[in-house]
Amino acid sequence: MTTVDERARELTPPSTPALRLRGVSKRYGPVVASDNVDLDVNHGEIHGLLGENGAGKSTLMKILLGLVQRDSGTIMRGDTPVAVRDPQDAVALGIGMVHQHFSLIDALTVWENVILGDTGRIDRAAACRQVEEVSRRYGLPIDPTARVERLSAGERQRVELIKCLRRDPSVLILDEPTSVLTQAESAELFTVLRHVVRAENRAVILISHKLAEITAATDRVTVLRKGKVVFHSPTGDTTPPELARWMVGRDVSLRAEGAALGMLPVDGAAPSEDPPAETTAESPSGAEAEAVTPAETTAEPAAGAGSGIAPALRLRDLTVVIDGVTVLSELSLDVAPGEIVGLYGVEGNGQSTLGDLLSGLVLPSSGTVELTGRPVELERPGALHRAGLGIIPEDRHSSGVVLDMSVAENLVMKSIGDVSGRGFVSRRKMHAVARRLAAEFNIVAPSLDAPVRSLSGGNQQRVVLARELSAGPSVLVAAQPTHGLDVGAIEDMYQRLRDAASEGVAVLLISTELEEVMALASRIAVICSGRITGVLPAAEATAERLGMLVGGVAA
Repeated sequence: MTTVDERARELTPPSTPALRLRGVSKRYGPVVASDNVDLDVNHGEIHGLLGENGAGKSTLMKILLGLVQRDSGTIMRGDTPVAVRDPQDAVALGIGMVHQHFSLIDALTVWENVILGDTGRIDRAAACRQVEEVSRRYGLPIDPTARVERLSAGERQRVELIKCLRRDPSVLILDEPTSVLTQAESAELFTVLRHVVRAENRAVILISHKLAEITAATDRVTVLRKGKVVFHSPTGDTTPPELARWMVGRDVSLRAEGAALGMLPVDGAAPSEDPPAETTAESPSGAEAEAVTPAETTAEPAAGAGSGIAPALRLRDLTVVIDGVTVLSELSLDVAPGEIVGLYGVEGNGQSTLGDLLSGLVLPSSGTVELTGRPVELERPGALHRAGLGIIPEDRHSSGVVLDMSVAENLVMKSIGDVSGRGFVSRRKMHAVARRLAAEFNIVAPSLDAPVRSLSGGNQQRVVLARELSAGPSVLVAAQPTHGLDVGAIEDMYQRLRDAASEGVAVLLISTELEEVMALASRIAVICSGRITGVLPAAEATAERLGMLVGGVAA
């Protein structure tokens, strides 16, 4: 009997590309999502696929997986045209994908999630052994008996990877695989992948918006913009500025936008004198691309501990115990008015719990939260909001917006009293407030009555930010505020956070993105195992020092 992998190898002799796309197109009414795309992915290489949100990356990958049917064009495994009518066809052809958004069932264990879709008799011991084997082989440690609902986002990403790699695909598609991983975890993942790609002659398509990730991990790179392939090159023959220009369709000053593009700040680099020029050229040459300058960090640390200015947010000895496990342990941190403090660490070290606590979803076992010098009675629903705290939650879909409610309703839900009278909401007042906020925060929506689920990720996040900032908070907590956003939306979010701080708001930025905290924060606190292991001024923070603190080692 011919196995899936043997069938895939029969279709793709080593001398030909593992996968070819020729003239692949897809329309949704007047919108061209994929426009005559040609793409070759070779054996033994990692092929980077770059593009902003809406560039056509997801549509193209859905076509490869059989989730969407192309309108025209050809898919070939080697020199053989193939039909990919559904995901089963993709699996039979040796094509596997790890999606950016998790598709796991919280109530099940790791091994149960991994074997979902299998047929025949279920062997728990054999399934656990398979999980452990794939885990060791790819450097993705996980307990196969752990319940998914208790896993961190980083651990859930590992489960998604194991679930796909267990099927042994010869063509592996990774969609933003490091979006919830730390720099060290990301580097480890790509080291293992590169070894496997070389040793086993596999092909990998890596979808990312991070230029540093693409330039470090890939052999060749293709850039999509507005559904078209606009650039293709061996990775070693191009540069981050050139890729950035192709990606966004204009010259990019990486001084201002470097963090959004995944480029780490570099100490001592001088800012560019000239503003980035707009370009409409369809094919800028590498020679025209300017040198990269680093992502901008805040110039001077704002007032903090020891500055003489009372903190707007004071966390003291916060301890949270869940199911007998200490998730936060005597955590203390201050944020002053006008300051951005970054809380950085490996996913799963208590950041999510701290965000839930400051959302009012979790109560501490001990410890206090003070806003503008006053203790908050955390047991009282809505106490944090009334005390002046606004929050951008880590998962905007589950706790940031109500997807089936309208844009207008989401914008006013925390200030419903301002648009109500005699127990009824005034649609006129609600729409007046919503129109003002939509204009002020550049929210693009079909209409204010459209459900929030119809908006792009960037616009959904703008709805959350507009609602929270319009309440005039003294403290803003931003938990993973740019997760899943494209360069333009990230850039806008960064500027909004800087503007809030410049107006005197104390901003606590909770992020696993090293570039992000180094670009925005005046001070960086590192969390490990639910404790603050160190706080550094941004001017003294380096990737190496932060890495030591992340591991619980004094730096």
